[in-house]
Amino acid sequence: MADTFAIITGASTGIGFELATLAAQAGHDLLIVADEGLIEAAAADLRQFGTDVQALEADLATVEGIDRLLAAAGGRTIDVLCANAGRGLGRAFLDQSVDDWRRVVDTNITGTVYLLQKVLAQMVARRDGKVLVTGSIAGFIPGSFQAVYNGTKAFVDHFTDALRDELKDHEGVTLTTLMPGPVETEFFDRADMMDTEVGTSDSKSDPAKVAKDGWDAMMAGRHSIVSGWKNKLQAAAAHVLPAEITAHQHRNMAEPGTAKK
Repeated sequence: MADTFAIITGASTGIGFELATLAAQAGHDLLIVADEGLIEAAAADLRQFGTDVQALEADLATVEGIDRLLAAAGGRTIDVLCANAGRGLGRAFLDQSVDDWRRVVDTNITGTVYLLQKVLAQMVARRDGKVLVTGSIAGFIPGSFQAVYNGTKAFVDHFTDALRDELKDHEGVTLTTLMPGPVETEFFDRADMMDTEVGTSDSKSDPAKVAKDGWDAMMAGRHSIVSGWKNKLQAAAAHVLPAEITAHQHRNMAEPGTAKK
């Protein structure tokens, strides 16, 4: 059994699976979690690296699901946490069901915040641990036709900035925020955005590259990382352009029917 233990959420596919791959390659025992059965197949793939991999299917939008995750850790010291689980939702806000937008809020905010509070309390008590939280440059941009999702990522980006400041007196514990732009994953299909320009674009980032950027930043104890030079430019522009302009730019990417023929 490895001496170190990592938990990766949202690890069945995409950035989360790539983060779990990096953790396994680094020799960590793993607890990987997602809200779908594909997590078992992901675990089978990750065991090729010779480390212990435990898979858990749990609803990370609920306090009960997070409690199941923590119970599955079996009291082991959590050396690394990658809080990557997230959910998207496209289309006009007034067309979205309450159940759908609440699930986005509860997954991206409630579950993430509760998990961070529980794990960071343990890390602070022993003065050791590394945490990576997947935010997004979407948190800098008013997300027309993706308003709830972008709003939740604005919360995550700002929450982790504030939390980092609260933790600065606790030596040995680091909190890093990974902020990618659009990534080539199942995200856009699951968010019902495959008739949009951003959903069908062939310029989305490689999830393996995004995960590597985040993993390296976490290992180095960096505060945050915007993955990809184009996303760095977009993030910089979002800080100086008026909200009306960035919201309209987002509309051009995310409004249904904008997919290029």
